[in-house]
Amino acid sequence: MNGKAAALAASLLVASFVATGCWNRRELNTMSILLGAGIDKVGNQYRLSAQVVDPGEVAAAKGSSSARSPVTMYKATGSTLFEAFRKMTLTSPRKIYASHIRILVIGENLAREGISGALDLLSRDPEMRTDYDILIARNTTAENVLKIMTPLEKIPANKLFDSLTTSERAWAPTTTFTLNELIEQLVAKGQDPVLTGVIITGNPKVGEEYMNVNQIDPAVKLKLSTLAAFKGSRMVGWLTRDESKGYNLIMGNVRSTAVTLPCPNGGKLALEVLRTKSKIKGGAENGRPTARIQLKVEANVAEVACIVDLDDPRTIRSLERQAEEEKRELMVKAVKAAQKRYRADIFGFGEAIYRARPRYWQRISKDWKEHFPDMKVEYDIEVLIRRTGTTGKSFVGDIRGD
Repeated sequence: MNGKAAALAASLLVASFVATGCWNRRELNTMSILLGAGIDKVGNQYRLSAQVVDPGEVAAAKGSSSARSPVTMYKATGSTLFEAFRKMTLTSPRKIYASHIRILVIGENLAREGISGALDLLSRDPEMRTDYDILIARNTTAENVLKIMTPLEKIPANKLFDSLTTSERAWAPTTTFTLNELIEQLVAKGQDPVLTGVIITGNPKVGEEYMNVNQIDPAVKLKLSTLAAFKGSRMVGWLTRDESKGYNLIMGNVRSTAVTLPCPNGGKLALEVLRTKSKIKGGAENGRPTARIQLKVEANVAEVACIVDLDDPRTIRSLERQAEEEKRELMVKAVKAAQKRYRADIFGFGEAIYRARPRYWQRISKDWKEHFPDMKVEYDIEVLIRRTGTTGKSFVGDIRGD
């Protein structure tokens, strides 16, 4: 054996001793896969609800599925979330595996008390991802939300995840926040977080039954609500639909949505918002903090239920001005709610001032709670209507009898 061959053999021998293989592997049939989790507060303890998958029911071939639920819920109560997780082994035949979690639901009572303590384990545990979405259970518990059987999606946690993703892309009042994003807002200088809410329509007890999804129109459904406003880690209240729209416009979260405008001669016209771009500029004027919101919106005409000439440039410009005023009203409502009703800087105006005027921010940061409610906010809004569809004039006015 020559020198090179001997060296290679020695390297392979050493590698065989060093390599440990999959020493910490776990087989799938020894784990319960967690897709949805709920956290409530019961007295001084945390109530943890875990929605885990029944693999046999989800993967069953068409026509061979039983009447068994595709998910199972395990619950435990503990003074800490870690204790509650471990207590679940008393009822779960398998250890809960949390790396595939998609949705975390927090009960409103816990949210109003403060969520910082509940988030530590979730961000610290290396087994858990931090890119799942977080919702607030409005007027109910997180446990009740996770119990509702949902149509189309066999797994309720997947339904919530998909609904939130779809709604964020097509409807302005909702938005997604992952654990990472929530923590960033909680620790940011001069910014308070928001989270989307979820409500149960109908009787929650009926929604737990498998028959709920065996109907064309289920009696009980999960529905996304508006945004919950926080002051620090404590929830302080709910924004209205218009205020939630205004918030998302200011924050640049609106990808697409619908805008309804009145026509000059009666009737209505709908615009499809294609994209938005916003920017917040912080500053100071006469020693007082200020913010300027710049918003640019591009839209198409989506529906015309009135008599209007879309071939006339003056008509287009008039519609653009109407849309600009509509956007201004939504943003003003959102800012007013934050400044006067909740006194919570959910827009990050303080952070914008910190970026633009760091020395000035150092002087006022300790008293930001007193400065924020009375700060001056200005709006620069531009709406551009790009297309009017396949026809300029609607056939509505030509229908006999109209």
